Amino acid sequence: MLVFEAKLSGTNEQYGKLDEAIRTARFVRNSCVRYWMDNKGIGKYELSAYCAVLAANDEFPFVSKLNSMARQASAERAWSAIARFFDNCKKNKPGKKGFPKFKKEQTYSSVEYKTSGWKLSEDRRYITFSDGFQAGTFKLWGTRDLHFYQLKQFKRVRVVRRADGYYCQFCIDHERVEKREPTGKTIGIDLGLNHFYSDSNGETVANPRHLRKSEKSLRRLQRRMSKTKKGSQNRIKFRNKLARKHLKVSRQRKDFAIKTARCVVRSNDLVAYEDLMVRNMVKNHRLAKSINDVSWSLFREWVEYFGKVFGVVTVAVPPHFTSQHCSNCGEVVKKTLSTRTHICPHCGHIQDRDWNAARNILEKGLSTVGHTGTHASGETDQYLSGETPSSKSTRGKRKPKE
Repeated sequence: MLVFEAKLSGTNEQYGKLDEAIRTARFVRNSCVRYWMDNKGIGKYELSAYCAVLAANDEFPFVSKLNSMARQASAERAWSAIARFFDNCKKNKPGKKGFPKFKKEQTYSSVEYKTSGWKLSEDRRYITFSDGFQAGTFKLWGTRDLHFYQLKQFKRVRVVRRADGYYCQFCIDHERVEKREPTGKTIGIDLGLNHFYSDSNGETVANPRHLRKSEKSLRRLQRRMSKTKKGSQNRIKFRNKLARKHLKVSRQRKDFAIKTARCVVRSNDLVAYEDLMVRNMVKNHRLAKSINDVSWSLFREWVEYFGKVFGVVTVAVPPHFTSQHCSNCGEVVKKTLSTRTHICPHCGHIQDRDWNAARNILEKGLSTVGHTGTHASGETDQYLSGETPSSKSTRGKRKPKE
C-alpha cells in the first residue's frame, strides 16, 4: 500500500467547507465512542450502523451532508481506538492501556473518504469533492505519480489540515518492491544522543538536533503570542506562525530519518538495531526533550519499511547489557552513562563505548537470523542456507574523528 500526498489549492470559501467536513467527521467519531461507552459489548458493525442513525437524526442535520463512506471511516477510527484498548488489556501492557478518548480540534484534523465522495480529473491534476458540503474542485500540487495507477487502485482519500494549508493523501493498492545488488555487508547500530548512531564499523552519524536549533525562534514566537489578547487577530497570526515553525521541525526530523534509513538499508544485507522502549525512556525528564528530538522510533519504522522494500533483513535485538559486555572477550564490564570509553580489565580491549555496543548488537542480530522472530523482516533465505554473513568488517580499526 502506497500513500501519496499533494497540497490542495482552492479558495477560502472552499477551505471553510473542508473545515465543516472535518468537524463533522470528528463529531461522528466522538459520537461512536460515546455510543460504545453507553452500550458495553457492542462491536464494529453496530458502530457502523449507528452512523446511519446519526445521519437520520433531525438534531444533527449536518451529519447527513457527509458522505456515507466517510461516516463509516470515522466509525472505523473509533473502533480502531477501542480495539487497541482491548488488545493492550489482553496483553497486560504496563502503564496506561489507552482508553478511548474524545478527540479535540487540535488532535483530529482530517476527514477520510473511501471510494465515493470524490473524483479525479482525467489528467489527475484536479480533485472534486461531491458530498453534501460541496467543497468543489481543488488543484493538486506536489506529485505527478498518480498518472501511473488506475482509478480502481485508489482505495481511500484523506483530507488533512495542517498549519500551512490543506493536503490530500491518496492510499493506493500497490506493493512497492525495489531491486538491489547484494553487498555482503552487515551492520549493527547503536542509537544515542551524542551521535545519532554509531555502527559496528566505527563510523558515526551526527545528531542533527532540529528542535534545539529552533528553540530560540520558537521561544520568541511563543513569547510574542502570549502578549496578545485572546481571540484577537494578532493572536491567531502568531499562533499560526508558531504552528508552522513546529511543523517545519517535524518535517526536518522525518526527512532526516527517511534519508538515513534508506542509506543504511541499501548499503547492507543485514541491519541489527536495538529494540528500545522509547515510551519508558522519556519518563526521564532530564533526557525526555533530547530523546523526543532525536526520533529513534521514526528511524526504526523507516528502517523496517525499507527492509521490506529492498528485501534486506532487519532485526531488532534486546538492548540489555549491549554496553556492558566486551565485544572482544564477552566478559561483563560494568560502567555508568558518564563512562564513554570501554576498557576491559580481562583482555585489555579499549574501544569507544558506542562502537563496542554496536558490535555486540550485530553479534546478537547474527545469532537471531534463521530463527522465527516478531521483529525480523526481509528475505532470510540466504542465511537459512547455512552461509552466515561475516562480521569481520566489525573488527577493523576506527577512523579518526575529523
